[in-house]
Amino acid sequence: MELVKAEQIAESLKGMAAMPYARQMGLIFGLALSIGIATAIVLWSQTPNYSVLYTNLSPKDTAAIIGVFDAAKVKYKVEHDSGMLLVLSDRLHDARMMLAQSNLPQDTSVGFELIEKEQGFGTSNFIQNARYQRAIEGELAKTIKSMAAVDAARVHLALPKESAFIRDQRQPSASVMLTLAQGWRLEDEQIQAIRHLVASSIPKMEPKYVTVVDAKGRLLSDEGKANGMKLSAQQFEYTRRIETLYTNRIEQLLAPIVGKDKINAQVSTEMDFTVTELTQERFNPDLPAVRSEQNVEEKSTGAVDAGIPGALTNQPPGVAEAPQKAKEAADKQQGPNKSRRQSTRNFELDKTISHTKANPGVIKRLSIAVIVDNKVGKDAEEKPISVPYTPAEMARFTSLIKEAVGFNALRGDTVDVSNVAFTPPVIEKPPVIPFWEKQWVWVAFKQVMVVLILVFLFFGLLRPLMRSLIAKSKEVEEVEEVAPVTNEPPKLDAPAYESNLQLAKAVAADDPKMVAQVVRSWIMNDKKRAT
Repeated sequence: MELVKAEQIAESLKGMAAMPYARQMGLIFGLALSIGIATAIVLWSQTPNYSVLYTNLSPKDTAAIIGVFDAAKVKYKVEHDSGMLLVLSDRLHDARMMLAQSNLPQDTSVGFELIEKEQGFGTSNFIQNARYQRAIEGELAKTIKSMAAVDAARVHLALPKESAFIRDQRQPSASVMLTLAQGWRLEDEQIQAIRHLVASSIPKMEPKYVTVVDAKGRLLSDEGKANGMKLSAQQFEYTRRIETLYTNRIEQLLAPIVGKDKINAQVSTEMDFTVTELTQERFNPDLPAVRSEQNVEEKSTGAVDAGIPGALTNQPPGVAEAPQKAKEAADKQQGPNKSRRQSTRNFELDKTISHTKANPGVIKRLSIAVIVDNKVGKDAEEKPISVPYTPAEMARFTSLIKEAVGFNALRGDTVDVSNVAFTPPVIEKPPVIPFWEKQWVWVAFKQVMVVLILVFLFFGLLRPLMRSLIAKSKEVEEVEEVAPVTNEPPKLDAPAYESNLQLAKAVAADDPKMVAQVVRSWIMNDKKRAT
């Protein structure tokens, strides 16, 4: 590329001055426009690429982040329409680390850090309780927000005052407001998990008193759902796990024999979820047991002492006699003996009371279908071919499957093993990213476009224009040399005059505008001389 010399610029300006005023203005405008386009293209090529740092920031967080970036001299942009904050692509991770050190962006939900703030000396008990409740709500909201499907959460607690009277006691309750992430939805198990999470964090709260609502106003914790539907979902999940367990057993058993990708098993399980409770009371007459026994024996000998109550009865006995004499006297007076014996015995039979509750989820029937790919054999030319299994081998596979799943013919289990040649899988190629979508291609494209446009502006516009102006300047100089402008009247030299006249006519024929410009300069000089 040739450099522009100062003499060429001077000649171009001289040629430009020889042009009409309108053409000079158009030329100046064109040059200014070309320079502006070139400058804009160069600046565009040097514009760095920005990436999104955060979206949906609060004004407070945005102002704090901008303050940190200004102090660290980090380049950023803020989209006023969407509120997105953008930084340079190569500084994205550094910017996030910087903001993490400054604890930005701050979470709008406040937890127990609210209690760490200084409290006034005259803070009332009501303010302390309200601040503690607000801290618990913030902590619960943070915990719920940590779920992948939840973008934002708010928790409101209704905690009644404790009362010493049972009739005045009320159950605490809570309500949860969820803003789900775009494209996400909560399953019933996740909703129940949120309810149990909140209920377990508050004393004496039950999950049924926790209400969960999403940002669209839909009630997620609907108690009106039939318990049968919830149970059906759990039963379906349990059945799927049993089927998956048996399927994995079959595939792991046959994979070493036929190959990992040459077997496909499906198990259909019919479950019995009926809850049965049975109470039985049994007696065993062969094993009697004595429960209680009572024996009574009475015996009396001789006359029974009897008398009439009164003073005589209470008289002291008479003179004592010798024992031998007293016994002889008693034998003489002895009458008939009296004896009575009574026995009561109670027996208890062997009694058994049993309460049996059958566990739901009993397998009623198994239906197993297995297909096995052909094995690899060799033909007469020792080339690999697909060969089906023999009936003996298929019978062995069936026997192994029955043993693996606990086959029971009494309950109606079925096993079907088939040998089918598999269709070779079509391997999909990973998607190829077009080269024009790569970052380095876009950067190179910008640089190449800048170079091409600058080359076009220089060689296609500026250089031809400067050559034209230089040529125009030379023509003006030739005309001035032919007819120089002086204050003295020209001398009449016939041969020279004739030659100059012929040269002027030739110049006028080639470029009439240039001649007109020369005549115009003569007239202007005459006017100046006259004044």
